[in-house]
Amino acid sequence: MELEELVRPVVEAAGLELWDVAFHGEGRPAVLRVTLDREGGVDLDTIAEVSERLSRRLDLEDFGPAGYHLEVSSPGVERPLRTPRHFERSVGERVKVKTMAQVQGRTVHEGELVSADAEAIVIAADGGELRVRYAEIRSARTVYDWDSARSGR
Repeated sequence: MELEELVRPVVEAAGLELWDVAFHGEGRPAVLRVTLDREGGVDLDTIAEVSERLSRRLDLEDFGPAGYHLEVSSPGVERPLRTPRHFERSVGERVKVKTMAQVQGRTVHEGELVSADAEAIVIAADGGELRVRYAEIRSARTVYDWDSARSGR
């Protein structure tokens, strides 16, 4: 059974969305990172409860017989964007996108995420709207306006 298939039912039963799941087994001990989200965010009590449920489920399935650390968290205010669903949920937010090759003379693009479909995203930046296919994206994340948050705007 795939790792995501083990984790997803537990997360969804708690009324949450599985944002990301990653297993890094190179180090000692290995680390299983599960990132969850929902409208309005996720509080620490919810994270603790889901972490406990996930731990029990993974133990029942004999996941990680060599041992691992389970880390459960929210994606945070500056969240990584990896899947079309991530981008769709972030339409209207400010994003920073790094492309593998230059697009309109640059590899770093920042602006409002105008739209996201199955093939690409559209960013409204200084030079107008820019369409970037998912295959061209090296990394992407939302950008939080820390100055506005500090000043209470």
